[in-house]
Amino acid sequence: MTKMMNLITALHSIGYHPGGWRHPEAWSQPSVNFEQNLQTAKTAERGKFDMLFTGDSNSVKMGSRELLRAGSMNGRPVAFEPVTLLSAIAMHTKNIGLLATATTTYEEPWTLARKFASLDHISGGRACWNVVTTSTFADALNFSKTEHLPADQRYERARECVEVCKGLWDSWADDAFTQDKESGQFLDPDKLHVLDHKGKYFGVKGPLNIRRPPQGHPVLFMAGQSEPGREFAASTADCQFAVTPSKEMAIGFYADVKSRMAKYGRSTEELRILPGVGVGVYVGRTAEEADEFIEQLESRVSPVQGVQHLSAHLGMDLSGYPIDGPVPEITGDNLGVSSRRFAVAEMAKRENLTIRQTYLRVIRSLGHVVMKGSGKQVADQMEDWFTSNACDGFNVHVPIQPGGLNRFVDLVIPELQRRGLFRTEYSGKSLREEMGLPVATNPFFPAHVAAAQ
Repeated sequence: MTKMMNLITALHSIGYHPGGWRHPEAWSQPSVNFEQNLQTAKTAERGKFDMLFTGDSNSVKMGSRELLRAGSMNGRPVAFEPVTLLSAIAMHTKNIGLLATATTTYEEPWTLARKFASLDHISGGRACWNVVTTSTFADALNFSKTEHLPADQRYERARECVEVCKGLWDSWADDAFTQDKESGQFLDPDKLHVLDHKGKYFGVKGPLNIRRPPQGHPVLFMAGQSEPGREFAASTADCQFAVTPSKEMAIGFYADVKSRMAKYGRSTEELRILPGVGVGVYVGRTAEEADEFIEQLESRVSPVQGVQHLSAHLGMDLSGYPIDGPVPEITGDNLGVSSRRFAVAEMAKRENLTIRQTYLRVIRSLGHVVMKGSGKQVADQMEDWFTSNACDGFNVHVPIQPGGLNRFVDLVIPELQRRGLFRTEYSGKSLREEMGLPVATNPFFPAHVAAAQ
């Protein structure tokens, strides 16, 4: 069977370009608008995407009033709670996977296991959890903490949290709930496992008060690109985000993470690595139309906003530096996310870019590769990465909604399908089956096969 590309896209009505929401073709009143999110979901399912993604944050980033005023997604001033939103979306879709972000640093494994099991049942086996350790130190202040955990402790806690969640999902054998009216047996108590976990960060008795999820375990997504992040993904993740602005960097990252899997008894096909594609795939009917579209978007971002946007990505204030001078060396460690800031800094140094040139690149790309042109030209670039072992697919950002996703679905997807690189119809009964990922067996009841869900 020919390997197919995996594609995901986000439920983000504002669009990813900082000036995107101001474009004449963009939605009006996009904040917390369920109908717009639902339309995005239906468009993505029309395009046969693997998953819809919802990012999240547990604080409003207050560092730049200008970015907040301008509606930058950096501030995350307004957003639906992801699992709640995707549970509603599940009622209006049939096949597309539902990827929700949730933090292991500020949530408890019992709550996480229960809500993702619920989403998996509600959606008929389409739940996916983006496991994050939280990149924003301000989140701590909303959870009765005075400081953010260092990265090594966040990853240590995350590992334990995920293992507890897996144990809770395996509380019941797949066929434990007989619900037999004739015999009067609702469930078989012999097919119940009490976890009774006692660890460094968590003490969880169990069992989980919901049946085992249809997928066994929801699909697990991760994003870390540090050493502990790569090890965590290699040992545990089903899918991994990547910030790789060049094909060479992507090939190296792909090979490195995949090479770590064997020591955990995993094959390389058990993990899908999906780099982001720009702030959007800038696609038009012609290359000239795509270039004109980018110019329209960039004209809606002021230099002040551009510098502050870049400052937020690099984790340092650039307002005192000459805008047409070089990007300074980034200094100090960052308690939050580091992969993107170093990728952006490396790009600026490699290409000898000024601050102005760099922020224009960043607002186009968020540190990812930019793919632009006609539908055929974008498909050419995606095929090149995919066949070069730079990725297993892509996280497709779109600069504006709804036009950005419509253009991709109408112009790029047919090209990928024509080349045999992407599905023409959904065929799996669950997200795991659709993506060719293994279904987790229950170590406590290995002899029991799943009953009809």
